[in-house]
Amino acid sequence: MPVVPGGAYQSPSCWDRIKMGFAIGFCVGMASGALFGGYSAFRYGLRGRELINNVGKTMLQGGGTFGTFMAVGTGIRC
Repeated sequence: MPVVPGGAYQSPSCWDRIKMGFAIGFCVGMASGALFGGYSAFRYGLRGRELINNVGKTMLQGGGTFGTFMAVGTGIRC
């Protein structure tokens, strides 16, 4: 963001808020995907490469889903 002369604060645009909402939602979804995906993968008895692939897929799905919902919610509030 460009520096505003005179020390005035410029609030972020709506698009910046939507991007930040998606980023925060993506991080939260990745963390929850790691927890729930890791637990379910251990329950199914996965180990090694299967475990990493399964947990990674769950993390990306959770991150994308929650990030999208957070972006939409942030866009509604703009």
